Amino acid sequence: MWYGGWGGGGWLLMTVIMILFWGLLIAGGVALVHYFSGARSHQPGWPPPGEGGGASRRAEDLLAERFARGEIDEDEYQRRLATLREHR
Repeated sequence: MWYGGWGGGGWLLMTVIMILFWGLLIAGGVALVHYFSGARSHQPGWPPPGEGGGASRRAEDLLAERFARGEIDEDEYQRRLATLREHR
């Protein structure tokens, strides 16, 4: 009963199924990492969905941090902020 069933075909089928199983498991892991890393494709020249002008927002945040640390004075902060907002 142990060896009379499928003969060598059972081993071949089991090998194919295991290769498919591990391939799907690895592909699923890669897809999850790709999805959660934010590497979603978007149209070139446009900000990713949900990030309307994200680059200029980040620049304003960095400028505010420099002002808060005392690296720049209020006049320079206001001048640079106006320049950033002018070029949106």
